[in-house]
Amino acid sequence: MAGMATTQSTDPTTDSGTRGSVSVRGLTKRYGDAVAVDGIDLDIAAGEFLCLLGPSGCGKTTTLRMIAGFEQPDSGEIRVSGVEVSRIPPYRRDVNTVFQAYALFPHMTVAENVAYGLRQQRVPRAELRERVTAALELVRMRRFADRKPAQLSGGQQQRIALARALVNRPAVLLLDEPLGALDRQLREEMQLELKLLQNDLGITFVFVTHDQGEALSMSDRIAIMRDGRIEQLADPGTVYSRPASAFVAAFVGQQNFLDDGDQVTAVRPEHVLLEPDTGRSAARDARIATVLTIAPLGETVQYQLRLEDGRSLLARRPAPDAPALTVGERVRCHWSPEHVLTFPAEQLDLIPGTASDIEGAP
Repeated sequence: MAGMATTQSTDPTTDSGTRGSVSVRGLTKRYGDAVAVDGIDLDIAAGEFLCLLGPSGCGKTTTLRMIAGFEQPDSGEIRVSGVEVSRIPPYRRDVNTVFQAYALFPHMTVAENVAYGLRQQRVPRAELRERVTAALELVRMRRFADRKPAQLSGGQQQRIALARALVNRPAVLLLDEPLGALDRQLREEMQLELKLLQNDLGITFVFVTHDQGEALSMSDRIAIMRDGRIEQLADPGTVYSRPASAFVAAFVGQQNFLDDGDQVTAVRPEHVLLEPDTGRSAARDARIATVLTIAPLGETVQYQLRLEDGRSLLARRPAPDAPALTVGERVRCHWSPEHVLTFPAEQLDLIPGTASDIEGAP
């Protein structure tokens, strides 16, 4: 998996009733004239799986690194397990951090890699063996205990790095793009495994990613960041179906944006209904389009369309309900009003991409 920074709280003031909670207030970080994190407030409940999601440069990794203690905030407060930790070094915070780089020691066995942090803490030998065995059991890697990292696949190395973090029994596990080095199929498998593991352990997970599918499938809540601020904080269903801005609507999932002058409307591809243009359609406000491509995607069929004014539209239908269309065919496109989102026209600039991609844009 990822590289790991070992930290272990030694602060006797930690409140066991709040162990695993994270709270930040007014958190700000600047690099010269650039503001990386701009006064954010965020509360993460004990045992929650929260994703920090956003494009590169939005401040999500800087926020994580400040919680971990690897970056010092210019202003603001950070509480972990009820303890103010803004000026406490990383090794005294009740957290562990897992990075994208594997950073396993190549000369050590799997068991020795997992035990490394415990040896630094001078944990008694019998307890060390017990905790290492338990951690390897959690990630289903006990039978590989005597192997070296070079003898493991990428997914297996990922599990070892995770075990090395969990063996220290942190209240909060911070994960910075930990699945980024894996291929798509293994990445999707590990998303499920990580979520199941987090449910079983009850540890707070704070997970940084730029992959919106990853965030939707794993998290209890998602904090979507833009320009150092939190654009929306909500559960995955709310973020997807009721985005707070055009930026969120465009960043999470795919969206068709239509510029109607004084407002921008949006409709997701799965809500676009298609029917042959027979001239007798009962659908109101249907738009005429030409089918450019038809792509079977397993459970769905995707249609790329060109509207009469030359703008593009994407439609996606479940395979059993997909209309039998052909490339070059004229179709009518329509959708139900309840599936339409509207945003102020000035939010057009928040949509990733250029304005020329939006129907009706100048």
